[in-house]
Amino acid sequence: MHIRYLLSYFFNNLRVLTRETVLNKPAEEVFSFFADAANLELITPPELEFRIITPLPIKMEKGTLIDYRIRLNGIPFNWKTEITEWEPPYRFVDTQLKGPYRIWIHEHTFTTSGIGTIMRDVVSYLPPGRIFEPVISSLFVRKKLERIFDYRHEKIKTIFNNRQDPD
Repeated sequence: MHIRYLLSYFFNNLRVLTRETVLNKPAEEVFSFFADAANLELITPPELEFRIITPLPIKMEKGTLIDYRIRLNGIPFNWKTEITEWEPPYRFVDTQLKGPYRIWIHEHTFTTSGIGTIMRDVVSYLPPGRIFEPVISSLFVRKKLERIFDYRHEKIKTIFNNRQDPD
């Protein structure tokens, strides 16, 4: 059973955000970009002041731990994630161990299609706030995450759909 479904059983208010983008490159090339943790800074909105604290380069595999520093609404947070699933070049999952969310599970999938690769992000999350969580989520968190992932997908489209193959 996938961990997302197990968690949703215990936390029926788990939120899910999905974004999908078609890229004109093979899945192996797209996955390789994500396998380099340093590229996360390229696709994260500048206002988050996203910085990887773990020394680079990071060998990505199941069990890899990565520490980050981000700023949300001006408030700095330390964030630690673990790569909990690693299936190159098709899929990987990072799960928050420490950070601003009660739960954060981010699944990345890369599916080969006739036109290239369909890249999909599915984030299952639970914001802080306990009894106020529904209000916090709908007024602030959801909109912020949508902007972050819209930015991310636009940057990724620019990187891959404008990239020329070497001669």
